[in-house]
Amino acid sequence: MGEDRRDAPHQPATDRLSEHRAGRLPQTLRDLLAAGRRSYSFEFFPPKDDASEAQLWAAIRRLEPLAPLFVSVTYGAGGSTRDRTIRVTARIGAETTLTPVAHLTCVGASRAELRQVIGEYAAAGLHTVLALRGDPPSGPGTPWQAHPEGLDHADGLVRLLRELGDFSVGVAAFPDGHPESDDFEQDARVLAAKADAGAEFAITQFFFDADAYFRLLDAASRHGCHIPVIPGIMPVTNVRQLERFAQLSGTPVPERVSRRLAAVADDPEAVRAVGVEVATGLCERLLEGGAPGLHFYTLNRSTATLEVFTALGVAGAAGAAAGGRR
Repeated sequence: MGEDRRDAPHQPATDRLSEHRAGRLPQTLRDLLAAGRRSYSFEFFPPKDDASEAQLWAAIRRLEPLAPLFVSVTYGAGGSTRDRTIRVTARIGAETTLTPVAHLTCVGASRAELRQVIGEYAAAGLHTVLALRGDPPSGPGTPWQAHPEGLDHADGLVRLLRELGDFSVGVAAFPDGHPESDDFEQDARVLAAKADAGAEFAITQFFFDADAYFRLLDAASRHGCHIPVIPGIMPVTNVRQLERFAQLSGTPVPERVSRRLAAVADDPEAVRAVGVEVATGLCERLLEGGAPGLHFYTLNRSTATLEVFTALGVAGAAGAAAGGRR
């Protein structure tokens, strides 16, 4: 997913699909990270209407010059955004210089339905998939319920992807603990199980405490898990939105952060400035500690992410690491 094509012409989607069928795939993310390249990446979600689609593509075009290693597109609960996810992800691969990563969850899907989606991803020339169990279908705080003919855990989805094609598969990791985990060691064991199933890298849920990330790496290492774990970063731009996301994900917001945001809650520009400053400080600690890169939850907006990149001074490094993909 990251071969050097700096001087090559744009490659049509049909050519990429032929590569996939023939097994001539680009380097995987794990290969690139093993070679010492840091991964800078962005996450988007499928638009709900024409206005939000215009906003999404404006963000993509503004972030494209940063040459991220990849961009990912989320997948709604129960497949609610499946068609849009496939369409947007394929369009990114066909019309931009970016390398797209598709999401896939177990929620509300039988094995047969999952196989169909995986086939659609392959037909769209998508080589890398983030395999997730997904949130409980009935909402946060409710028991997880698998489809009667589906999969119960993400490691099963990883195995299915690896069985069906030459996919590079990523998974989720949780520095602050998964909401359903009994303890921190269970999170580490689950991550190790996903790596044993064939996952090549992980992306974390957003978090605010760098120490929590490094504790997760240490715990995972004790269980024999050494795949690259890319920190997930969400620059705060909206206090109410942060509170909702934190509740949904079970991510605690440190008092030092919530206090600073509360002081400027009625001033959107000040909120973004604080969010950028907090995110930049977190990123600096993570990179200094050896994190293999950064994955930004953009919420389909670009300004805050661009400001963090500028503050970190990594835009040039991102482009160099990208190697001019596609």
